[in-house]
Amino acid sequence: MAFKAVIFDLDGTLADTLEDIADTMNRALAANGFPTHSYDAYRFFVGNGLKNLVAKSLPEAARTKTAIKDCHAQVVADYAQHYINKTRLYDGIPALLDCLSQAGFKMAVLSNKADAITQKICGDLLQRWHFAAILGASERFPRKPNPQAALFLVAEMGVAPAEVLYLGDSDVDMHTATAAGFYPVGVGWGFRPVEELLNSGARKIIQHPMELFEAS
Repeated sequence: MAFKAVIFDLDGTLADTLEDIADTMNRALAANGFPTHSYDAYRFFVGNGLKNLVAKSLPEAARTKTAIKDCHAQVVADYAQHYINKTRLYDGIPALLDCLSQAGFKMAVLSNKADAITQKICGDLLQRWHFAAILGASERFPRKPNPQAALFLVAEMGVAPAEVLYLGDSDVDMHTATAAGFYPVGVGWGFRPVEELLNSGARKIIQHPMELFEAS
């Protein structure tokens, strides 16, 4: 069956958001007297929302409910002001979105980042292109890898799950795509290693955005 739609993860797939996230988290850690982490370390902390990021970033002995709640509030407030300092679309993504649009593919974004900040980032970086829907994490749906939000996007686009390519950079993304009945494509330029993607069900790995057309 020919593919008719593409659903994208945001962080590590469309946009390189890692340094802004890491800088925000490190500022909160330093302000509370905790050790900070390298950018590379954050590649394995992100992917399940800011609250989980905070829990993973804090020293194990400091991961109390109160500490996580307080630090999370600091991170949310800081990130809302500094989310776009270094964040950018990956090389090749604008050309891919141009080609997909011209070819008539329907497109959507599904992120585990909070919906409000997902909308802000996409509004800043993706305004040139039409997306049928952009969804971040909210109380409407469980977070990925639960497929409910992904299947909502399918209904919004008016396509069948088997007609969807899902592009992501983590095990969470590959599990989401598999659970929803999409064709899971892993990206080699994202935050996580290729081995993680293959072990989590990726049917194809691409190293440059335009290689997606070889899968479609």
